[in-house]
Amino acid sequence: MHTYLVRFMKKVLGENGHEVEVCQRWIEVQAASEAEAIELAKVQFCEAQEISEWKSHADRIQVAEANFAS
Repeated sequence: MHTYLVRFMKKVLGENGHEVEVCQRWIEVQAASEAEAIELAKVQFCEAQEISEWKSHADRIQVAEANFAS
């Protein structure tokens, strides 16, 4: 199992009138693969936001394997 950090990103209009991308929420998950991590995080994101579809609060998902120092 690996640890992944999954970020749910959303483009919003910034104070300066330009579009910026912000992280709506990040979730740390244990999974065998990146694809599994994404699916697990989607479920957790929807539960936390009390929504049925993650795309209603985010535009894209960013995932990276966590590299924690021992």
